[in-house]
Amino acid sequence: MKTQAAVVYEPGKPIEIEEVELSKPQAGEVLIRYLYAGLCHSDVHIAHGDLEARLPMVLGHEGAGVIEEIGPGVTRVKPGDRVVCSFIPNCGVCRYCANGQQSICDLGATLLEGSLPGGRFPITGRTGEYGAMCLLGTFSQYGVIHQSSVVKVDDSLPLDKAVLVGCGVPTGFGSAVNTAEVKPGDTVVVVGIGGIGINAVQGAAIAGAKHVIAVDPLEPKRSKALELGATHAFASVGEATETVWALTGGQMADSAILTPGLLSSENVGDGFNIVGKAGIVVLTALNKLDEINIQLPGTIMTLFRKQLRGSLFGDCNPTVDIPRILGLYQDGKIKLDEIITRTYRLDEVNQGYEDLLNGKNLRGIVVHEH
Repeated sequence: MKTQAAVVYEPGKPIEIEEVELSKPQAGEVLIRYLYAGLCHSDVHIAHGDLEARLPMVLGHEGAGVIEEIGPGVTRVKPGDRVVCSFIPNCGVCRYCANGQQSICDLGATLLEGSLPGGRFPITGRTGEYGAMCLLGTFSQYGVIHQSSVVKVDDSLPLDKAVLVGCGVPTGFGSAVNTAEVKPGDTVVVVGIGGIGINAVQGAAIAGAKHVIAVDPLEPKRSKALELGATHAFASVGEATETVWALTGGQMADSAILTPGLLSSENVGDGFNIVGKAGIVVLTALNKLDEINIQLPGTIMTLFRKQLRGSLFGDCNPTVDIPRILGLYQDGKIKLDEIITRTYRLDEVNQGYEDLLNGKNLRGIVVHEH
């Protein structure tokens, strides 16, 4: 079948909307009719070349839709099921899935290549085989993806909100709840209030943090953070430091969660300095794979027992945590409607990313037309 998709051919060039060909689902695969896709910063990393991917690639790694058809051996879903896509697949049987670390499932090895398990490329176009970002390619009306990338959700859930729980919400929420191990009474600093950081704020607040300090240079993002659980907000870590000192009696923060657009050595240094003894610094944001952005005094790290932790997908287990977080949304404890700034058609995807980079959007959603 044919489908309209948003394709990146060269880093730094505009995303192109074109018709591509989609093969039928094979063993373990499903055909999904995407209804919504989230505009997440990681797509910009591919489009700009910060993350070197195999191109051409259909972008989009947050998606929600309806299963149209299944291939042989598919047991997780059936036609008609409403699903949220997990940007990291989970096979359930590799060493990492088996010990409860689904966010580093071995099937994630081809996230930047875009092939399905077995090395298959179901999308073809004018230049041959196309990859699908994170094995999904949600900036397409339809996709053929592996069953390990989908999670069936409650039929009553609005998929235009639930779509965010395929990446951004668990990544931020889990960065606080899982990686930073936020506990009741903690002081938490979140640096960078975008689609990830706003959910780290929500996660820290839900976990019972006494003080949640949001840091972002843009006033609208600071205001939104204060609306969704932050107790204080500042334009820079430097401005926040004195308040953190005063709030904690000089003990400093228990954790710092770093979620800026691109992670710099300055961000890491700021996070390291604003946490106190046994403080946890969570590295959630990305940069180029070979970017050296950690340069810290190791002796202070040892003497103060500070920790740096990398966090992927918020250390979440999507088969459990996607329904769990959506349950919190249904109960009014996690806000999704409030973090969606505006919606776009597929042919407006370049505008959507321009808005994201200019700080106009907390989260944008692509609404597919069929």
